Amino acid sequence: MPGTSCYSLFSVSPEPPGRWADRARKLASAPLSLSPPMGDSNEPSPSPPDAEVLAQVARGDRTAFGQLYDRFSRPLFATAVRILSDAREAEDVVHDVFVTIWEKAPEFEASKGSPFGWAVALTRNRSIDRFRQRRRRQEILSATRPDDLGYAEDTPPPDSSVTLAFKEKAVSVRLAVSALPSEQQHALELAFFSGLTQQEIAERLHQPLGTIKARIRRGLLKLRDVLSPQL
Repeated sequence: MPGTSCYSLFSVSPEPPGRWADRARKLASAPLSLSPPMGDSNEPSPSPPDAEVLAQVARGDRTAFGQLYDRFSRPLFATAVRILSDAREAEDVVHDVFVTIWEKAPEFEASKGSPFGWAVALTRNRSIDRFRQRRRRQEILSATRPDDLGYAEDTPPPDSSVTLAFKEKAVSVRLAVSALPSEQQHALELAFFSGLTQQEIAERLHQPLGTIKARIRRGLLKLRDVLSPQL
């Protein structure tokens, strides 16, 4: 993840996959640069402490934000990868963390810890949330899929050729989802893309739990009817 310019964080578009990871590898392999001896006329000025840089970020200083990005991006990316074991998901997490740092810098309280400790905590929490979302999606699918969809508990996982075929037909799936009634589409998106449980979806939409379960089930049945001839 540590990769592209931090200024891309100010845009809505996500970072191109892999570029942060490429930069992380380059940084890891780069030789260390030793400071000149004490008293040397070319001795660089000492870097300001993290707290000072974060204070500048809180005032809207984008140059300071770039400095903080260069200091924190590699260890934060490494933290996310250790938890998620997925470089692309780690990129997304660290991107979100830096957006949060930019937005929440004025609220940082130095008495509660260091800027780096705050950034690591944000990264760890976001990564754990992502990890849990994976399991929630599988749990929701198992709990709501109709029995007649053809998925048996003892069905072996597809081989690589089948997996590739599913990927090639992803566009058809997205189109089918977009054609669902809005209430079914919203429930499915919250379940499978936001990783919410059925109870959390019910609370967010202010609907009874039974209504949410019915919407997800009906949506899955309609997807089956639309996609069966294509898949």
